[in-house]
Order: sequence, then structure tokens, then C-alpha cells
Amino acid sequence: MKALKKRALFTVPISILLIAVIVTSFFLLSLKPNATGISQAQKLSEYSKPAVVRIIDYAVVEWQFNDYYPEVEALLQELDYQTVIGGSGSGAIISPDGYIVTNAHVVEGAKMQEADLANAAFEQLVALVAEHFQVDYNEAYEYMVTYTQYTKVTRALKVILPGGDVLDGEVKSYGAPINEGKDVAVLKVEGKNLPTLPLGKSETIEDQDNIWVLGYPAAAESDLLSPDSSLVSSMNAGQISATSKKTEQGSPVIQLNAAATHGNSGGPVINEKGEIVGLLTFRGDTVNGQEVQGFNFAVPVDTVKEFVNQAGAKNTSSPTDQLFKEGLTLYWGGYYKNALEKFEAVQRLFPNHPEIKQYITNTQKKADDSKILWSDYRTIFYIVDGVAALLIILLMVFTFAMKPKTAVASTQKNTIPDLNGDGKMDIEDIIIALQKQQKEDKKKDE
Repeated sequence: MKALKKRALFTVPISILLIAVIVTSFFLLSLKPNATGISQAQKLSEYSKPAVVRIIDYAVVEWQFNDYYPEVEALLQELDYQTVIGGSGSGAIISPDGYIVTNAHVVEGAKMQEADLANAAFEQLVALVAEHFQVDYNEAYEYMVTYTQYTKVTRALKVILPGGDVLDGEVKSYGAPINEGKDVAVLKVEGKNLPTLPLGKSETIEDQDNIWVLGYPAAAESDLLSPDSSLVSSMNAGQISATSKKTEQGSPVIQLNAAATHGNSGGPVINEKGEIVGLLTFRGDTVNGQEVQGFNFAVPVDTVKEFVNQAGAKNTSSPTDQLFKEGLTLYWGGYYKNALEKFEAVQRLFPNHPEIKQYITNTQKKADDSKILWSDYRTIFYIVDGVAALLIILLMVFTFAMKPKTAVASTQKNTIPDLNGDGKMDIEDIIIALQKQQKEDKKKDE
């Protein structure tokens, strides 16, 4: 028992220390980046904006003027005998290889007949002539229709990514403009590893759900802003106001109260999960000639999916999305060195990501203050924990399973009996015992 206690005094403290090492390693490995200080709206903004694009659909109509009116000729020369007609809207990338969802009316020009485009451009030209010469529109129309004809129509459909890339777009599936049918179109641009947004489900949309509208509203543009500001999309918050309204043609729409204006058309409406639940399509009627905010309508996502399927597109996330989100979580949690690795990986996959250069710069500046991400040392921790656990087992076996060696008890009696019968053992008993021993020795000698 004494030997067991001595071993335990040595082995138990060491075992406790080794257990503390294992517990500490599990604690450190459980530490994860904490982004609780970042609002959900801010997270959604950072996650979503890289996938929101500006779409410009236009046609250049060239004119031939057949009169010799010098003033009109001079005006046409100033215009280089061309008129540009078209408009812009918004859209969202839904696949890494470049499929984009938007409104049909945003890309209506790409589907119009050449003559219809020329007529629309002619009306624009007539309005310009009437204003320039301060004459009645009808008068200008009669003159211009007599002496002007179009010679060429050149169409263009451009998609501008938030990073500044300008790509040619191709219409892959097409519904119909507002009040003619389902206002959805799917475009395709050439690209890979593009940022994307996921498509949600219409059945999950509930009245008063929080939503956000993203896009490039014209009302947010100004001559006072820098040119590169046109690449930055807006994100406006609101709620679903109604879920079961329909257009005159019977197409379902959802109503929302988030602020939006022309230019927002085709822009995604996202929910709290960052999923597209609709595409902004039109605004409510004006009141007393004034646009009233808070009454806007969107095509629900299930209608959008019909055209995605027609186009043969697959709504999948991109490696760029995953790395960027991981990098943001690390960045917001203070793990700047680890965030830098993720951001640099994003840049390698998609060099013109709109946010990545700024985040790389910021993380480089803060690298010296970076926290340690212990999960990077997971293998080392596992090895140390394994060795510690083995040592604990060996120490416990040594302490409790292995019995200490004990001296063999002697069977020979060393006590002296009471030989003189006085009831106690004393020197006399020893003398008597010695005398008996001597007599026995003599008998053996004889």
C-alpha cells in the first residue's frame, strides 16, 4: 500500500497535467472566427453585390439626309448621322460560367425587329430636331420623314460586371415585356469562376418578410459622383407587402416597399439567406404626376426558374463565392493572415473581383494584429493529444495494475520462549536457551 501511494504521488500529478494539455488543445481547436459584430444586412451586402451586374441594351441607327437644309445638315453632322436608342437595367449572375437573370423589358431591343428599332430611333431624332429648332413636333416629323431614312441598325447587348469588365451578352431565353407576359430573360456571357447568387423558392415568401433590392437605380446616379461609382450597386431594404397579386395577363407578382426606380429593373430581390426571391419588374403608378416610393413589384423566383430551365442554365455556386465568404468571416473575426490567404486565392480564380483588391490591402495592413487560428495546427494537436493519452494510460497501468515486489516473510521464529516460567521473557530465558543449544551441539559431536 505504501508503494502504491508513493507511485500515485508521482504519476497522478503528471496525468492531470497531460489531461490539461488535451483539454486545452480541444478548447483551442473549438475556437472559430466570430463575426457576431457584423450585421446580417452588411454580410448580405458583401456577399451579394459582386454578382449584381449592369445591363445595357442599345442600337445605333445610321441616317441618310436627302435635303440641303444647312441647319439640319449641321445638326446631323454633329450627331455623326447616328442615333443611339436603348436603355439600361440590372441583373444577377446565377452560375459561375456566366448565366444572368434579368427582365425581358431590359433586353427588349435585342428581340425587336430592325424596322421597329429604326422607328423608335426616328421618333427620338424628330424630338431632338423639334427641340433644337423650337418647332412643333408634328411639323418636324413631317419634314424629317420626307427627307430622312435609316441605312443601318447595329445592335449591342453589354453586361458590365462590378469589377469593370464589359462583356457581350446573348439572350438565351426570353419571356415578354411588362403587360405582355412574364417579364423575365436569361442572358449568357463568357466567363468562369464568376460570383453568383442562389435562387430561392416562391413558396417560402411570406408577407412582411425582410427583403433587399439590389441594382443600379438611375436615381442614385449624379454628375457629382466619380465615373467608377457607376460600377457600385445599391442595396435598399424593405419588406414584402403582398404575395398574391397578378398582372393583367395573369402573371404572378409580389409587391414590396423597398425603394427602387428605373435602372433597378431586373435587379435581384434577396431574402435574409441571400437567396433571390424575385426580380424587380415595375413600379406603382404615379400620383399627381409624381413617382411614389414604397410600391414596387417583382417577378417571383419560381417564374424566373422557368426561364432558367429553358436556357439550360444551372444555378450553382462558384469556388470564388466560398473562398470570399470564408475570407470575410476570418477578416471580421480578426484572423487577418488567414483571411489574406483566402482573398489571394479569390484573386487567382477571378482577378477582377470588385472587392478583392481593397480587402487584400486592408488585411496586409492589419496582418501584425492577426489572431492565431489554432485549427491550422490541428494535425500537431492530434499528435500531441495521442502521445499524452498514451502516457496517461501507461502511468495508470504502472500505478494501479503492476503490484510492487514484497519481501518473503521468514518462517523461522526469532522469539525466545519463557523458559524459566516466570511469565516474562528476560535475560535468564536467553541464558537457558543458549545452554540448551550448547548441549545439543555436544550430542551431535559425540
